[in-house]
Amino acid sequence: MSDLVVVGGGLAGVEAAWQAANRGIKVDLYEMRPEKMTPAHKTSNLAELVCSNSLRASSLENAAGLLKEEMKKLGSLIMKIAERHQVPAGGAMAVDRERFAKDITETIENHENINLKREEFKNLDAEKPTIIATGPLTSQKLVNEILNFTDSKLLYFYDAAAPIVTYESINHNKVFRASRYDKGTADYLNCPMTKEEYKRFYQELINGDVVQMKDFEKQIHFEGCMPVEVMAKRGAETLTFGPLKPVGLKDPRTGEVPYAVAQLRQDDKEGNLYNLVGFQTQLKWPEQKRIFRLIPGLENAEFVRYGVMHRNTYVNSPSILKATYQLKDYPNIFLAGQITGVEGYIESASSGIVAGINASRLLIEEETLTFPEETAHGALSNYITTASPRNFQPMNINFGLLPPPEDKNKKKVPKKEKKAKQSEKALSSLENFINENSLRLA
Repeated sequence: MSDLVVVGGGLAGVEAAWQAANRGIKVDLYEMRPEKMTPAHKTSNLAELVCSNSLRASSLENAAGLLKEEMKKLGSLIMKIAERHQVPAGGAMAVDRERFAKDITETIENHENINLKREEFKNLDAEKPTIIATGPLTSQKLVNEILNFTDSKLLYFYDAAAPIVTYESINHNKVFRASRYDKGTADYLNCPMTKEEYKRFYQELINGDVVQMKDFEKQIHFEGCMPVEVMAKRGAETLTFGPLKPVGLKDPRTGEVPYAVAQLRQDDKEGNLYNLVGFQTQLKWPEQKRIFRLIPGLENAEFVRYGVMHRNTYVNSPSILKATYQLKDYPNIFLAGQITGVEGYIESASSGIVAGINASRLLIEEETLTFPEETAHGALSNYITTASPRNFQPMNINFGLLPPPEDKNKKKVPKKEKKAKQSEKALSSLENFINENSLRLA
């Protein structure tokens, strides 16, 4: 009989099972393929990469590179196998996806503490330590089970997310802080547009290149989550009555109401990240960067997340999840992977590492751990559990989630140097955390 149930054989589930099994925990790992396939998967292999074969940048001046380095220090199976099947990709890490998935499958199948069960998991037991890591295409039966343990309002089926930029990359000489009609506190950054600026932006927006959705991702566009470019095509002035409505927003520098206003709303508690309100979109990522930089104040905006609209089952983690990846009301149940609101291959895998470690500690009656916020692992778990529940959006790892490096001299530090310092601090903090809690694999 198993000590721990892990549901889902993707990157998060594989890492969670691996971490627990290497700590002597008996694991039942459920993967419904090939008994029941998803619309995206093509094989029955574990950790199948269904989109790109890239695990993104490797440099420590890139947050993805930092996250992967932390994963290595924590004994990541994904990183171990990825290095074995790496293919040329410049400064990024990419893998031969077939060999990568096949190797992981065989490694898991041959682990003495893992029992791979090729069947759909249907019944969630609050008393049984369980990690749900079923990804964005969670089966309807399991969705219904999750709904038994969470409020139905806290489970989303489509990821309609607006782009997010860093605060420091905004040109604050062109934006002003205010709330509409000066109601409450001045919580929004407002980007005023002249008629000429708006017309240019509008033309580029309606002619931008969009991502074609797959059949299983297609949806009816509800008024509340319509792609901004679709809304724009209703008429040249439609946006000025919608997300770019200027009413109640007087530019303090001119004393006048602008022709149009794009609003930015704080996205994290530290105020390092801001999202473009109402700008959920299906534009391709290079197009988003090009077109949204036409908005005054965003000429040099650094995008830490681009807008997306696709099929993605995920929970409202700030409302229901602890930074240990446990449900607040059901501590035996952990979530990991994209269902938590982390976005991307390595982010999913890293959350599986944390969930696997903490589920193991729960089983041996040790305290579950919250990773330090200055590490990439801790920054991700901190974001998904402390972001605004009203506006929660899935997130990739980025340096905007980590505390900025201390600058005692208050000098402007070059971006690369700043990121290198953040990585150095993160790895040092993780090393101390590993040593203090004896986290290295046996």
